[in-house]
Amino acid sequence: MTTAIRVHQTGGPEVLSVEQIAVGDPGPGEARVRHTAIGVNFIDTYFRSGLYKIALPFVPGNEGAGIVEAVGEGVDFVQPGDRVVYSATPGGYAQARLIAADKLIPIPDGLSDEVAAAAFLKGLTAQYLLRRTFRVGPEHTVLIHAAAGGVGLIAGQWARALGATVIGTAGSEEKIELARQNGYDHLINYRTEDFVARVLEITDGCKVDVVYDSVGKDTFDGSLDVLKPLGLMVSFGQSSGAVPPVDISVLNTKGSLFLTRPSVFGYNRDRATLLESASDLFEVILDGKVRVRIDQRFALTEARAAHEALESRATTGSTLLIP
Repeated sequence: MTTAIRVHQTGGPEVLSVEQIAVGDPGPGEARVRHTAIGVNFIDTYFRSGLYKIALPFVPGNEGAGIVEAVGEGVDFVQPGDRVVYSATPGGYAQARLIAADKLIPIPDGLSDEVAAAAFLKGLTAQYLLRRTFRVGPEHTVLIHAAAGGVGLIAGQWARALGATVIGTAGSEEKIELARQNGYDHLINYRTEDFVARVLEITDGCKVDVVYDSVGKDTFDGSLDVLKPLGLMVSFGQSSGAVPPVDISVLNTKGSLFLTRPSVFGYNRDRATLLESASDLFEVILDGKVRVRIDQRFALTEARAAHEALESRATTGSTLLIP
């Protein structure tokens, strides 16, 4: 039997229950992975709360690293003993799990399991945001909300390495200072400052080329206001709540803007693309262009406390569950 966190009914962190489950042997195309580190991400709270639909009961968790224990029929690209990391369907909050083997990516030498688990989903998110949704370069000015969060810290460093001017928002002076140490040229405390006015001041009224917004309801309208004509609004999360229905004519009145609502899974639908994205991420980490902060570690059985900390915005950097 394996210790796991299960959700039998959607709701707050209190619905996360510690249980013993049977994992079994991998079937065709599957592998069994024994976790050494499990990533905690906001998307986990969306499934737990019912915002994202999934059949009940289920084991949350979309990211993890560990050792391949066994593989099923037809699996030849990973083998028992391999160190691997993944970002896939829920099932990660457990000491071990079965998973489609084509989601597993070998962890390169020089990268620890904990860093891989802390960086993979967030890093793949930063990768598609900066290299594919909008290809950031030295000529661009970007705004990244939640600059001191897991994605924000990676994206800030990566955007800076690409030569962009990087503006970030955060909700406390401590988070502002943390983001300042991780690539940001300008920081705005959205609790004490009007971020729209500050962006206009920072850019001398020229505004920004792209906004990366994982906050949602609280920042959406203001984010549109700081975009240059033909600028791109990338809404990729909703930590403050879902964005209300949008009258698309506002995109015209504010400067023929573009709006997209992407996801990391949509950008990495097949193994070839996933391998390419992972290679891009591992390269910037191993080259030292991106440093991954792990600021919170909880035991697997403390998953409820991890979710409470995440949703209260008490966390910075990445959060791990340790089996």
